[in-house]
Amino acid sequence: MNVLARPILGLALLSLGLAPAAQAMTVQPVVLDLQPVGRAMSQVVTVENTFTNPLPIEMRIGAVTFDEAGAHPTDKDPGDLLVFPPQALIQPGQTQSFRVQYVGDPRLSISKHYYVTAAQLPVKMPEGQTAIQILYNFQILVSVAPPGGRPDLQIKAAEIGLNDKGEPIPVITLANNAPTYGYLSAGRLRIVERDASGKEVFRRNIPGPELQQAIGFGLVAAGQTRKIQIPLVLPTQGGRLEAQFTPDTPR
Repeated sequence: MNVLARPILGLALLSLGLAPAAQAMTVQPVVLDLQPVGRAMSQVVTVENTFTNPLPIEMRIGAVTFDEAGAHPTDKDPGDLLVFPPQALIQPGQTQSFRVQYVGDPRLSISKHYYVTAAQLPVKMPEGQTAIQILYNFQILVSVAPPGGRPDLQIKAAEIGLNDKGEPIPVITLANNAPTYGYLSAGRLRIVERDASGKEVFRRNIPGPELQQAIGFGLVAAGQTRKIQIPLVLPTQGGRLEAQFTPDTPR
């Protein structure tokens, strides 16, 4: 799974020319791992205004749905998270802290996931002034796991697929049979390709930090089966692919 910063274009359609409104922000961190009880129930997210205009921000909460392709945000707020403050006006060059806290069922039996969106709000323009406002939404993935649980990520299938350029790449299918979510990037992935005769033609061991750079964290929710493309060009489209995942912390 990859976490995104999504620009949303809001147009001010006025009779005379158009002038851009320069605003931007940085958000850290973009992945939070929380617990349903204790000190790990909350964590702080910081938003920095890196441009010259005041930055109005609203923090929006939505549940997450899952399918074989990964995680998908929804607009439904289940009421399990609290973000304080919910809104802020950040002055140029300043940083605002937002505390994200889990306030749902403390007897959590299976992991839950949410997106908290740091949404830039449109600014009302002075009368007679024209502008295009480019608004940025940064999605923060918040995951809450039962205390003491560990994921059980297992590779169920490995095949050779094609990327957008038609080049052969590894495609792996991961299953997580535990009640706790896991990350593909929290381990090492070994990829081996063999030709039709069984001869090894390619081998690559990919550590967690490199996986995170290539595919993001690679979230696999509790009970989820997920198919992930690895952006690694293979020498040939034919043959057979083998894959092995080794977690950094053994189960």
